[in-house]
Order: sequence, then structure tokens, then C-alpha cells
Amino acid sequence: MARISANLWLDDKADEAASFYTSLLPDSAIRDRTLYAEAGKEIHGQEPGSVMTVDFELAGFRFTALNGGPHFTPNPSVSFFIRCETPDEVERLWNTLSVGGTPLMPLDQYPFSERYGWIQDRFGFSWQLGIYPDGVGTQRIVPSMLFVRDVCGKAEEAIRFYTSVFHNSRAGEIARYGPDQAPDREGTIMYAELELEGQSFVVMDSAQDHQFSFNEAISFVVEASTQEEIDYYWNRLSADPEAEQCGWLKDKFGVSWQVFPVSEMTRMLNDGQPDRVNDVMNAMLSMKKIDLAGLRAAHSG
Repeated sequence: MARISANLWLDDKADEAASFYTSLLPDSAIRDRTLYAEAGKEIHGQEPGSVMTVDFELAGFRFTALNGGPHFTPNPSVSFFIRCETPDEVERLWNTLSVGGTPLMPLDQYPFSERYGWIQDRFGFSWQLGIYPDGVGTQRIVPSMLFVRDVCGKAEEAIRFYTSVFHNSRAGEIARYGPDQAPDREGTIMYAELELEGQSFVVMDSAQDHQFSFNEAISFVVEASTQEEIDYYWNRLSADPEAEQCGWLKDKFGVSWQVFPVSEMTRMLNDGQPDRVNDVMNAMLSMKKIDLAGLRAAHSG
């Protein structure tokens, strides 16, 4: 079964960000690193031997921090709920994330939570902190997609689309805007939960005057271990397969995804043989959809 993680694009602070995030909650740790090779330097501009990615878990949810250079800037179109058990936990996390950060919704009491706040941290990534009186469940970190501007009003369509693509999926709780909540249109999604591959996600519409939209700064990574899985998710998710590169794609809502053999690629890049690593990187950089046999052939020489 494919598992979905999140990729965070940073200029050059992947190590610092991963260390910071894994200090926030229990059941968090740095798992793997990969380094840049000589291959593709003219594209990525990073020095060979410098950190490319840092894989980490935050409260059991998987992330990758990527040193990609100053190409994409994160914004609140994708954020992450942290389900908290007590007001003290909300306060502690808020105080930590606020250092160098920007509040988006002040920490306060709201009709939907006795203690809630939305904060953009010093790296530019956004977190929604709230208390869950019925328990935080097995997934404490829940990604959220905010449908704004050209895709505002399409959150419900996205629920249908994503649950049709991913296995072990279902729509959950839905709360809709009422007639007196302009500029949001009555009936559109104020808040909705869904499960994809057994993992929780949230989608919301917002017709407020937001100056941002989905971009590549945060992408969702679908780990695929066979070419059949790669083909399945790529063909269903990509809105324009010919425009994609290196296993990255955008869906019809503008959300970025990577369909990638993460575990196998990490092993290839960490085998300690520079020539083979260069060959694998060159092969990957030439691909749109990932060709698993091509990567394996490049690695084997």
C-alpha cells in the first residue's frame, strides 16, 4: 500500500528545520539523509556533498526537508494540524513555533476549539494547533489543503477526486458555509476531513482575498515500490504529464505531488559509490515519470 508523506522545500536549511521540528513532539526522529552529487549541478546549483534531503518523522508522520535553493516559497495553502490533548501543549507549541514566526489566526478560544491558533513558523511553514477533547487519535499531524482564488469552491470536488484515486479512502466529517458567511459561498466547504491510504487529511475552501495559492514548496509524496504503482498514481494524478519532471507533478487543482520509489532511491543514493550515484541522478533528471527499471539499470552500471 502506498504511503503519503510531505516534502518541504527549503533554500538551504533542511538540517536545521528537521532538527527543530523533531524537537517539538514525542515519537519524532531524523531517519535518513541524502547528499548532492556532481550530476545536475547546472540545474540544482548545489555543491556536491552538501545535504540534499533529510527524512524525518514528526509524531509518526513522515516528512522530507529538501535543500532546493530559492525557487519556491511556502505559504498557508498547505498547513499541518497538530492535534493537542491539553491547553498547556497548545501553549508550549505556539510559543516554540512563534519564535521568528507570524501568527495567521491568534491563539484564542474559538467556537470549534477551546484553544486554537494558526502560526507560520520561521521557515515559512504553517501549523494549526488545537485541542481535541475526544482524543488526538493515532495521527497527530494532519495535512490541510486550503482551496483559494481560482480553485475556491472546489474542495468538495477534490474530496471526490482524491478518494477515487487513493485506496483505503473515504470522506469524513463535512462542515459547510451558511448563507451569512460572505464572501464564502453557501454550501462550499468550511472544513472537511477525508482519509487517503488510511491517512487523515483536511480540505477547506476560502473566498477571502488570499495572495497565495498552491505551489511546489510543499508537495505530497506517494511512495511507490513498483512500476505498476508509479504508473497508476502518475496517470491519475497528473493534469499535464508532458509538463512534469523528475517524478514531480501537479494535479488539476494545482497541488504538487511526487510519485517516487523513496526507500529504494534513498538506498541507491547512499551506497557510497560516487560514480553510481551520479549515474542514478543523471538518469532521474532525464525522466518525467519515474522509470524504475531505468534507475536500477543506472545504479547497476
